[in-house]
Amino acid sequence: MTYRENTKVIRIGDRVIGGGNPILIQSMTNTPTEDVQATVAQIGRLEEAGCEIIRCTVPTPEAAAAIGEIKKQIHIPLVADIHFDYKMAIAAMENGADKIRINPGNIGGKDRISEVVRCARERQIPIRVGVNSGSLERDLVEKYGGVTAEGLVESALDKVGMVEECGYDQIVISIKSSDVLMCIRAHEILAKKTNYPLHVGITEAGTLMSGNIKSAVGLGVILYQGIGDTIRVSLTGDPVEEIKSAKHILRTLGLRKGGIDVVSCPTCGRTKIDLIGLANQVETMVQKYPLDIKVAVMGCAVNGPGEAKEADIGIAGGNGEGLLIKRGRIVRKMPESELLDALRQELDSML
Repeated sequence: MTYRENTKVIRIGDRVIGGGNPILIQSMTNTPTEDVQATVAQIGRLEEAGCEIIRCTVPTPEAAAAIGEIKKQIHIPLVADIHFDYKMAIAAMENGADKIRINPGNIGGKDRISEVVRCARERQIPIRVGVNSGSLERDLVEKYGGVTAEGLVESALDKVGMVEECGYDQIVISIKSSDVLMCIRAHEILAKKTNYPLHVGITEAGTLMSGNIKSAVGLGVILYQGIGDTIRVSLTGDPVEEIKSAKHILRTLGLRKGGIDVVSCPTCGRTKIDLIGLANQVETMVQKYPLDIKVAVMGCAVNGPGEAKEADIGIAGGNGEGLLIKRGRIVRKMPESELLDALRQELDSML
C-alpha cells in the first residue's frame, strides 16, 4: 500500500483528493485577480489544457471580491493564495473560495489564526498549509545548521499543529524547495509523519527547459514512491505549459491514462524533412483529442515503420514524401506536405 492510499480524504469544491483518489493537476494564474475578465480567460485556457484545481493570489479586498465573480464563470475549484493578511483569507472564503493556502506563521498570532480557522470550519473549506525553504524560520536554520529537509518538515508540522489546536483537520500540506534533492528528502520524511494529503511541486523551478527537467526529476522520484495527492509543475512562463508537463509526468509514471502520447526519433543524417517542426506541430495538434493512444513521428522512411511499430499510428518522412503507418505497417504513401493532414484525418476517424 502506498502513502497516497493512506492519506486523509479531503473535498475541494466538487473534487476529492487523498485516500488513493487520482492525483489532481493544479496551476496558478498570473493575471491580476482583480481583473476578472483576464483571470477567467486564463482559467478557461487552463481548464481546456486539463487543469483541475486553480490557485489565484488574493492580496487586496478587490481581489477577494473578484473571487465571487470568477467562481461564477469557471468549472474547477479555486484556491485563494494568502500572504500575511488574515483578513484576506476570511474575505476570500466569504466570496466562495473552495480552499485557502496560508502559512499560519506569517498571518499573525493565535487569535488571527483562530479567526481564519473558524471561518474555514463553518464553511468546511480545507486549508493548505504551505511552507517554502526560502522562508524557513531562523531558529530552525540554526538548529539544523542551514536550510534542510528536516527543518522544512518540522516547520510544516508546527504550522499544521496551529490549525489543529483550533479544532480543525481539513488540511493539505505543501513543503517546497527549489533544491530538488532537498525537496525529495523532505517529502520522504513528511510522508512517514502525517496522513494529511500532500501537494507536491518543485518551487521556483525555472524556465520552460530547466523547470521541466527539475520538475520531472523531483516529482518523478516523489510520485514513484507513492507520495503526493495534487501536483503543480512551477514554470516561468505560460501556465498552460505547466499543465502539459504535469500530464506528461503522470502518464510517464503510469499514474494517469488518457491523452495521446507522442514519440519521435531524435533525427540523424538520414533525416530529409523538418522533423523537429513536424513533431512540434503534431504535439500541439493532438492536445485536443481524448484518445489513449501512442502516435509516432519518424524522420526516416527506411527505418521509420519498424521503429514506430509499437505506436498505434505514425507518420514518417522521406525525401519530399512521407508514409502513414499503423502498428509498423505502411498504410499509404503521400507527399510530405500532406502528412499532418493525413494524421489529423486518422485521429478524427477514431473519435
